[in-house]
Amino acid sequence: MRRNLTKFTKSCMGNKKTESQKRWLQRQSKDIYVKKAKKEGYRSRAAYKLIEIQEKYKLIKSGNFILDLGAAPGSWSQAAKKYIGSAGEILGIDLLPIAPLDKKVTFIQQDFKEIEKYLVKKADGVMSDLSPSTCGIPKVDHLKLIGMLEEVIVLLPKLLKENGFCIFKVFKGGMQSDLLAILKKQFKKVHHFKPKSSRQESSEEYVIAIEYKG
Repeated sequence: MRRNLTKFTKSCMGNKKTESQKRWLQRQSKDIYVKKAKKEGYRSRAAYKLIEIQEKYKLIKSGNFILDLGAAPGSWSQAAKKYIGSAGEILGIDLLPIAPLDKKVTFIQQDFKEIEKYLVKKADGVMSDLSPSTCGIPKVDHLKLIGMLEEVIVLLPKLLKENGFCIFKVFKGGMQSDLLAILKKQFKKVHHFKPKSSRQESSEEYVIAIEYKG
């Protein structure tokens, strides 16, 4: 669930900007990936994180069926679309509404735990850019996200094909090693990756899990 202006707290009244809003807007105005996304037509700078992951690991193949969890505003699906070819499909889900993108991409406004209801087949890959409603306390935000990812992992037998892949956004923290231990039992290869387009001050990084054992 990518950051955008709709996610600022209800303490923002009228047109008056809080200090955090001002800092966010200043950072956005200087961000090269924000400028690049506008120039190249991507819905957010997050598209470049997936592009970097794909360039390094070559996960998404032509003809793949991909699930995009936490899909709003649609930039990961937008980036993935160019790799799946004419026979591929993407199903994205988020609690936030997402504007239509392409006939190969279907968006559902729903909790990610309900995605099984919309499947007619298992996916070749699951992309998760899920993020909880953050409170600014790193430990709490980390634990909330780990909890969400554990729920995704429980669903994997129903969502993912054997030898499929997963991409998980995580926040660095103490419970990350427990999550990795679970994934290493279920996938043949597990890697860490922090894209250049991920802000260096951010605690986020990505876990790449390859060749699901089923």
